[in-house]
This record gives sequence, structure tokens and C-alpha cells, in this order.
Amino acid sequence: MANILKTVSTDVQVKQFADQSLFVRAAISGVVREGVIAACLTAIMLLLFLASWRATIIVAVSIPLSILTSLAVLSALGETINLMTLGGLALAVGILVDDATVELENVHRQMGLGKPVKQAILDGAQEIALPAFVSTLCICIVFVPMFFLSGVARYLFVPLAEAVVFAMLASYALTRTLVPTMVQWFYKNKPYSGEAPDPATAKPWVRPFVKLANRFDKAFERLKEAYGNLLGKILERRAAFIIGFLSFCVASWLLIPFLGQNFFPSVDAGTLRLHVRAPTGTRIEQTAKLVDEVEAVIRKQIPAKELEGMIDNIGLPISGINLSYNDSGISGPADADILVSLKPGHKPTANYVRNLRLMLNHDYPGITFYFLPADIVSETINFGLPAPFDIQVVGRNEKNDQQVADSIAQKIRQVRGAVDVRVQQPNDLQRVQFDVDRTKAAQLGLSERDVANSVLLGLSGSSQVAPTYWLDPTTGIQYLVNVRVPETQTTTLSDLNSIPLSASTPGRGNAQVLSNVATTSRISSQPIYSHYNVIPVIDVFGGVAARDLGGVISDIKPIVAEAKKNAPRGTDIVLRGQASTMNSSFLGLSIGMLGAIALIYLLLVVNFQSWLDPFIILTALTGALAGVIWGLHVTSTTLSVPDVPDGA
Repeated sequence: MANILKTVSTDVQVKQFADQSLFVRAAISGVVREGVIAACLTAIMLLLFLASWRATIIVAVSIPLSILTSLAVLSALGETINLMTLGGLALAVGILVDDATVELENVHRQMGLGKPVKQAILDGAQEIALPAFVSTLCICIVFVPMFFLSGVARYLFVPLAEAVVFAMLASYALTRTLVPTMVQWFYKNKPYSGEAPDPATAKPWVRPFVKLANRFDKAFERLKEAYGNLLGKILERRAAFIIGFLSFCVASWLLIPFLGQNFFPSVDAGTLRLHVRAPTGTRIEQTAKLVDEVEAVIRKQIPAKELEGMIDNIGLPISGINLSYNDSGISGPADADILVSLKPGHKPTANYVRNLRLMLNHDYPGITFYFLPADIVSETINFGLPAPFDIQVVGRNEKNDQQVADSIAQKIRQVRGAVDVRVQQPNDLQRVQFDVDRTKAAQLGLSERDVANSVLLGLSGSSQVAPTYWLDPTTGIQYLVNVRVPETQTTTLSDLNSIPLSASTPGRGNAQVLSNVATTSRISSQPIYSHYNVIPVIDVFGGVAARDLGGVISDIKPIVAEAKKNAPRGTDIVLRGQASTMNSSFLGLSIGMLGAIALIYLLLVVNFQSWLDPFIILTALTGALAGVIWGLHVTSTTLSVPDVPDGA
């Protein structure tokens, strides 16, 4: 950018408008914050249970090393630091703490039995090596189903699974090697005795911590005693407890329909994109005037201290390449995109979107407004579409398909939570159609091609018929020269009928006007045409607000089924977009989780040499899943695809 600025005038000012890397920086800071919190909580836990600052240091060293090892392997595989890999590392932090803590606690127990430090390390590590290995494999197996996903979901969630698996394997290796080595180093001169320290012999500045640790030990002993008594009473009535516990767990699954479903948790990127569509055929200068009025409304709604800036894109992009990558559904000069960037510390973007949606639709009837995905996460999970769900009416009968699409859109607008519902290809563009009389044209020495070229020459210019270039002798750059009739002379239907015609051969078909060989009629048609697998389609797009995507789709499916049942012959209706991908991902992960549970069961069978013990262990999953369901329900959190492996 610095080199580019050297080539332009000093009057040009360049400043940053929006920054999508905020996601990455926020994710990195989140992982670092969670790592620090985990380290602090682990330090407090170890100080309370083991009363050892040495153990605290050992755990604090092993956790970041495991994370760095996982990042190194991910880098070797070509992965990057992104929202998914960092989310996987954040998920693994708690498990990494367990690995090092269990190893340390067992070594401390061996030293408390009076064994030498080296022997205590060997015995403690040997006792838990196999159980820890089996536990690590079980956790890794849970993430195996993600590798069998397909499409964009695979590219989203496989990096998360890889980050967790590599961190777990690194943690197991470090716990078997680095942790024992550090124990040998820290305890070589002062082995752990296993006895509570005496406050009277402790140093003055340590004495308050020793007293606190002793009080905690006494309270914990009382807790263990109470737990033992409670467990004894439960075992006396084990049949009733098992029935009640399993009934509660099964009944908890009845809450799932009330949780709601989303493909991915929503995020607030501090940006919003508003698409404005004036009546089809509106001139671009009128659209620009409308956009200025909409900007004024936005500035009234969003305080100046929270508004970073706005950028408008009005009409069609200047290049066909830019149009190909446009995801806003632009169709002509009546369309405009407004990108709004908010400053850090702003109020929730969703509140501004909701208020603007209500205000603009109320103040500007007849104008279509809809909000587009503005952040990198929403754009990715929408797979290039301008809305979470897309109902495609597929067929070759344009009139019938348009009626079906309009009917579906009208019904979906009544669905709670469905917003910004619109037909992408409205049939309201007014056109003037010229029907050429080929027989009469041939008698005058003209073909239909000659007539079309003459009309194009007058209305669009010579670049459409016979492109002409001028070479700048100074720079050597070619410029396209376009010659056309002044727009002021083609403003009425009479002017159009008076367009002169000529054949491609000089002296042939001259002195004729368009009205001599063509008749004029007014028609309405689509401003833009779309195809899917070559077949023409009409899209009904819509968004979701104040409700989960799964709930909206469940209400839309009966509407689509009814429309498909009553659709004319040759017309098909297909539901696409984020909704279909969400359903297929949930199905794939659910089947994969059942397979993972089966693999874990077989692994435990091999480890315990028993069919019953692994079954008893896996029954704990019912309580864990019930806890996840109640946690989502109490916090009003919808069930999303990342929650499936995370909850497992």
C-alpha cells in the first residue's frame, strides 16, 4: 500500500475501514485468557489439595507446551490459526490440566508412602500410564466423526478436531516424559512427605497460606465423609436410584425440541450490510438519492461515537469479474449495498439491525430492504448465498415458476422468525419489445441481425457491434472507443421507432427506419436470470431473526411440501443453503457419535477384559448428556453443530 500511495496525488487519503482479522485476534486473546484462567485455577487447586508450589509450576509449564506442539503439527499440515483451531485448543485446555494433575497427584501419593523420589516417579507413572492412554484414545475417538463430514462443514470442523487430537497426544507424551523429569528436579532435595505442614514451623509470610490449606483439608475430609454416607444410602436403595436417575436422564431429552438448532453460533463482528432495492427500472441517479436518505436514517439510529463509517456500492459492478464474486443479489441500477462499520465497544449489532429493519420498511413502502451476512463467519457458512435459506423454484415455464415463488414468499413472510423474505428475480422490469417482420425486412434487403445491430448501435453504441480501439502513442495503452446516439434523442417511443436501419453491406437496406419492419409492445420480465445446473431457477431468499434457524425451517418445510404438491408439471422446488447443510451435518455427526461410542466401548472391553465394566462406565454418558441439555436450556443457548463433539 505504501508503494501505491507514492504513485497518486498527495490529496488522496487512505484509511482502514473494516478489519476481519478482529475475529482472529479476539479468538487468540480468548484462548490466551482461558489458558491463564485455567493456569490460575489449577494453581489454586494444587495449592489447596497438595500444598505444593512446585506442582503448580510443573502444570503451568506442561499446558502451554502441549498447545504449542499442537500448533506446530497443525502448521506442518498446512492449517492456520483460525476460529476453529483456536476453539479446539480452548476446548482442550481443561483436559490438558487433568493429564498433568493426575500424574502429579499419583506421584505425590507414592512419595507420601515413603518411597524415594525416583521410585515414586516410576511407580506413579506406571500405574496410570495405561489408564491415561485409554482415556486419551477415548477423547480422540470422539472427534473421529468430524473427519467423515463432507462439503464446507468438513473444512470448518476438521481443523477443530485436529487441534484437540494433537493437543491431547502431545499432553500424554509430555505427561509421561517432561512432568516426571520436572518432579525429579524440583523434589530431589525435599521430597513430598504427604503430611500437612505445621503452621508453627512455617515461615511468617507462608503461615497464612498453610493455615488456609489445613482448613481446606479438614473441610474436604468432611465432604468426603458426607459423600461416603450419601453413597452408602444410595447403594441401600440402588434399584430406586437407578430407575429415578435414568428416568430423569431420558426425560431431559424431551427438552431438545425446545433448545432450537443453528448451524453455527452467532457472532458480532461490528459490521452490517444493508441491501436497498428500489422498484425495478429506477435510474441510478434516483437510486443514489434514495441511498442518501437511507444513510441519514442509519446515522440517526446509530450514535456517531459508535459509527466508524459507511461505504455505498450503487448499481452493477464495473467488471464482470466483480459481478461474479458479488453475493448481495444485485440485479441492476436500482440496487445498492451499504456497508456499515462500527467502532469497538459498540452496542449489539443485532439491535441496530432489528431497529433499522422496522424503521426502513415502515418509512419507505415499496422499497425492498434486506440485511446480508457481513462478517467472515456468516459469509462462510452461507456458502456464498445472500441468506441462510434459499428455496429454489426450478423449471422452464417462467410465468408459472414466478407465481409459485411469489406464493411461497408470501406464506413464508407469515412464519415467526423469518425476515427479509424476497424473490430474487422479480418479474416487474418494464421492457419495450420489438418484433421484427422477417418477410418485410428481407424484401427491403435486411436481415433480423441487421435490425438488431442497428438498434444496438443507436442505444448501446458501436462497442456492441463493431468494437473500435484507439492506441495512445505516449503510453501504448489501448482505449475502447464507443460511438452512440445521444441519450436525449432516444427518450420516447417515437424516437425509438425512428432509429435508422442499414445492412452490413454498404448501399443495401438504407433509408429505412425501425417502424417499417418491426412492431412495438410493452412487456414485463425479470431483471436478472439465474440457472442451477443449466436449468432456470427462481430463488426465494430469507433470513432468520429472534429465533433459531431449525425452528424457522421446521415451519417452512410444510409450506415447501404443499407448494411442491400443487406445483405445475415440470416445476420442482428445492430447499438449499445453510439449512440443508445444517441438517446433513447434524445427521452425519449423530451417526458418527454412535459409531464413536461403539469404538470406545470396544476399546474399554479390551482394556478391562470385561463386557460389563465398560457398559457401567458408558452409562455415565446419560448423566453427562442430560447435564449438557439442561445447561443449554438454562442459558437459552441453541444447539449448534460444534456443540455435538464438544458435549461428547
